[in-house]
Amino acid sequence: MELENIYNAIGKPGLYELISTNKAGVIIESLTDKKRYQIFGTDKSASLQSIQIITVDGEVPLKDVFKTIYTKENGGECMVQLTDNNALKKYMIEILPNYDQSKVYVSDMKKLFSWYNILIKADKLDFLADYEPSDSTEENTEESK
Repeated sequence: MELENIYNAIGKPGLYELISTNKAGVIIESLTDKKRYQIFGTDKSASLQSIQIITVDGEVPLKDVFKTIYTKENGGECMVQLTDNNALKKYMIEILPNYDQSKVYVSDMKKLFSWYNILIKADKLDFLADYEPSDSTEENTEESK
């Protein structure tokens, strides 16, 4: 799973995949409705690869937080109620207990969980593809043959 080609375009809802680049900027495609847009060099956008969640110990890459949610939800959608602030905070504590509660706002949590669901629906989160067996796993497989 690579988040470097997935973008959040400021002023546009949802997430977008990088399609191509040109002199003026980049062409992106919505993960939900497949509409394409051009983002110019002056427009604000961020690759999900560059986004991190602030914790009391430092920062955690978004990919790691998505992986925790993916594991918790067994690869399914995040079922937290986005309109219930208390439920959002409780769920956030379950997946990242040491998040900085003074710097991570409810609006950030809503984005985090809605982005996760968009990526799951678009089949862009596959942590099994990132899995590389350790040496001990390979040895166990060979021994069992």
